[in-house]
Amino acid sequence: MSKIRVTQVKSQIGRLKNQKRTLEALGLRRINQTVEHDASATILGMVSKVQHLVSVEEIK
Repeated sequence: MSKIRVTQVKSQIGRLKNQKRTLEALGLRRINQTVEHDASATILGMVSKVQHLVSVEEIK
């Protein structure tokens, strides 16, 4: 299974509560924090909900 690297690039201040919870569930708590996850359907769905707050790159 491939992996992805997710980095928070924008603040969660002023965002909807479900977006804040999605960032927290991904393991992101502050700007420029990076986490790695398996590219499962669940994780990709979470990333798509907050795509305007994060950047994603595939890890080979």
